[in-house]
Amino acid sequence: MPRYHEFTSHVVWTGNRGNGTSGYRAYDRKWSIEVPGRPVIHCSNDPMLGGDPALPNPEDLLLSALSACHMLWYLHLASDAGIIVMAYEDSPLAHGETAANGAGRFVSAVLRPHIHVRHGSDLDRANAIHGEIHHVCFIARSVNFPVTIEARFSEVF
Repeated sequence: MPRYHEFTSHVVWTGNRGNGTSGYRAYDRKWSIEVPGRPVIHCSNDPMLGGDPALPNPEDLLLSALSACHMLWYLHLASDAGIIVMAYEDSPLAHGETAANGAGRFVSAVLRPHIHVRHGSDLDRANAIHGEIHHVCFIARSVNFPVTIEARFSEVF
C-alpha cells in the first residue's frame, strides 16, 4: 500500500511597485518561497521574461530539485552498494522551448554529476546506480521530459 505525503509552501508575489498589474511593465516578477521553519527564498521570473537575473527562477528551481533528488538517491544507493562517495557535485543542464504563443516547457535535461569515490571502488557498479534512480526519485518520476546522465568519476585515496 502506498504511503502518501503532503508538501506545503507559501508563495508570495513581492513585485507590486504600488500600482499592481495596471500594465505589463508596471510590476516586478519577484516572489518569495516561504516554507514553515525554513529560510525565505527570494525568486524572480526568467530574465528573458523580465525577471531579475540575480535571483533563482522557477526553471532554476525545477532543474535544481531534479539534480538534488538524483544526488540524494545516488548517495543512498551507493551506500547500500558499498560505494564510498567522498564528494558529489552536479552542473545540470536543461533545454527548453517556447512556442509562438509564449508557452514554454522543458524538453530535456542532462545531469552531469562529478562524483569522487574512494580509491578501489567498483566504478562499473558506481555508474550503474544512475540507471536505478529514475525508478525511485520523487522528482524524476514526476517530470514528463527525458533526463539523461553524464557522470564523471574520480577516485580519492
